[in-house]
Amino acid sequence: MKGFKAFLMRGNVVDLAVGVVVGVAFGAVVSALVKDLVTPLIAAFGGQPDFGVLYFTVNNSKFLFGDFINAVISFVVVSAVIYFFVVTPYTALIARLRKDPPADPTTKPCPECLSEIPVGARRCSFCAQPQPA
Repeated sequence: MKGFKAFLMRGNVVDLAVGVVVGVAFGAVVSALVKDLVTPLIAAFGGQPDFGVLYFTVNNSKFLFGDFINAVISFVVVSAVIYFFVVTPYTALIARLRKDPPADPTTKPCPECLSEIPVGARRCSFCAQPQPA
């Protein structure tokens, strides 16, 4: 029992549980956004097609391919909304906040003649003075 308790209290399991809960809540927000805002916009411009009534029958078995088409359209719309309203702004924000560390200098000034010389130089190529290590 002690090992099971240690497994449950590990940081990875708790982080995963929190991630799943936040993901479910975020999924509800995205579904509401698509259902309440995006779908009415699409219906305003192109009408509201419903393919749910399309089917064909083979040996008294109904194949509801219209529901499948509705599911595919819903998936594409949800994916597009997530990409354009979540992924793209998030990526731009992260790129704006990320600051690359400055590159290591490749040159330094010579203390004698103030010429720019390579960092690893032992003597200045302009005035031939020895350089401090």
